[in-house]
This record gives sequence, C-alpha cells and structure tokens, in this order.
Amino acid sequence: MSDILTITSEHVSGILTQDAAPAARCGDGDTVIFETRDCYDDAVVSEERPLGDKADPIENPATGPLYVEGAEPGDVLKVEILDIRLRDWGVMRSSTKCGVFHEDFTERTARIFPIRGGADESDAAGAKGAGSAADGGSAAQYIQFDDRLAIPLDPMIGVIGTAPAGCGITTDTPHRHGGNMDCRRIVKGSVLYLPVNTPGGLLSMGDLHALMGDGEVFICGLEIAGRVTVRVSVVKGGAAAMLPTPFLSCRGRVMTIQSAGTLDEAGDKAAKAMKEFVKKAAGKDNLEAGMLMSLLSDMAVCQVVDPLKTVRVEFPLDVLETYGYRLP
Repeated sequence: MSDILTITSEHVSGILTQDAAPAARCGDGDTVIFETRDCYDDAVVSEERPLGDKADPIENPATGPLYVEGAEPGDVLKVEILDIRLRDWGVMRSSTKCGVFHEDFTERTARIFPIRGGADESDAAGAKGAGSAADGGSAAQYIQFDDRLAIPLDPMIGVIGTAPAGCGITTDTPHRHGGNMDCRRIVKGSVLYLPVNTPGGLLSMGDLHALMGDGEVFICGLEIAGRVTVRVSVVKGGAAAMLPTPFLSCRGRVMTIQSAGTLDEAGDKAAKAMKEFVKKAAGKDNLEAGMLMSLLSDMAVCQVVDPLKTVRVEFPLDVLETYGYRLP
C-alpha cells in the first residue's frame, strides 16, 4: 500500500474550517489513508493517569484536511470506507461534567482494554456474550470486559466531515458538514456523502471507536487510534443536489443524519429530510412517501453527549431500487 496517499497523524486539528491549509491533495476517485489519533489526543495511556500525559491535548483531533481536485461548492463528496484498522488497545474514561451518568462520578477514571483476537487467531471465535459484529465489522476482534464477558468489535468513525460553510466548527460538534456525528453505521463497507462548501471539500476524520452503542450515553465509546482507508469521489449536478447530506449508505439501508440542539429537533430534521428524499427517489407524493416512511423507516439516536444531538433515520435501499433509483 506504499503507493497510496497517506495523511499521517501529525496533521491533526481541533477545528474544521475553510481556512485550513490542505495536508494533502488527491484526484477524483483516489484512495487515501488517514492515520488518526484517539479522541484524547493519544494522551491517556495509563489507568493510573486518567487526565493524560499532555499539557494541552486537542479534543477529538481530526486528521486532514484532504483537498479533492475538482470538488466545488454545491458538489457532494462520496467517501467509501474501504477499511478501518485499529491500534492494539482502546480506552474509556468517565466524566464529571458530560454524558447521561456524569453525576455518578466525582473524579475521572480511565480503563484500558487490550484488543484481542484477529483474523489469524484460532480463539477469536470464542468471543461470546454480546452477540457478534454485523457484516462489515471485525467479528474476529474483541475485548474481554471482565472475567465473564467478551464483546466483539464493530469499528466506526466518530468524526468525519468537510469544511463547513462560513465560520469553522470545532471537532467536538456535529452539523450540516458532518463532524462529530458519532454514527455507529459509519463502518467498513459504508458510503458517506458529505457537502462540498469550499473548493477541494477539505475532508478530515478521526475519533475512531472500536465499539459504541447508539446514544454514546456514558460520554465515550471504546476510543482508539487507527488507520482508515477511503476512496473519495466527486458527485456533481442533479445527483448531488438530490442527496440530503450528511447521507449514508450502509448494509442495505440509506440514512439521513441530522444534528440539532434537542433530540426532538434532530429527529424532525432527519425524518423530514428522508421523506423528501424518498419522494424524489421513488416518485411519490407527500401521502405515499409519508406512508412508506411510517411503514419502513427506523429512527435511532446516534449520540446525546455532544454540543448538538444527532439522530439518523434509516430506509431500506432495495425499496428505492424497486422504483428505479440508484445511488451515485
């Protein structure tokens, strides 16, 4: 893979902005590797030092940005997640300020989880107790949570986005550009569509989770550094205009991902965005599109711990294909 463009974890930032100088440039359709730090800026390496070993760590550092040749405002970046490779350990840390359970804690505590198993380990199939990872995950890898429970991994990307329009947005916040969506469907094999707001798009990513449940209620997933391999393409014209970005295709379903100050607002935005997409893709009116949504769509909370809350609405892709729609 030496001939593939790699952006190393030296090129990280805590803000996504149109003013950032590109860390690298690629052509339309190129494959690129992003080396990422974990959300604690790789500072928490010991359970004995839960505050970490850096004086001023970057919160949720994102690697990049990548300038994609030919991408112009109004286009959409198609980001195919080809592979996610993880560091050999992950970390979780309690919070006294954020997360659903923060009032339970008066001090921060860290726990390090070694990553076990792998494609070549015969005992990987012995990871049991919480089901197995879905297709596209890393079913052979797992953590031993305690002496009874082994949990299979399903690696995902927490922060991924283009430069937003207007002012920069910190990497702890999701918005229309993507960012810290913490959507656990952004996994190997999925395709994410993001808006282009500035020439080149300026794509960045980081905050990998080896595993995370919907909601990220504790405050974190299993935070981890790693390497993400993506193929980046530019979608133009009507095909781009039709996509309600951020928009995701994963495991046979398409998803609108929306963030807002409350879950109610985020849910309304995600449902309405999907309904309008279904209308156009299937050629339906408001009545039939609404009925299809109520029969077939699923709404899920991605995260409740960031400055804005994030909700996704999923819809089966094969239904849209029945009416002749094809994803770009």
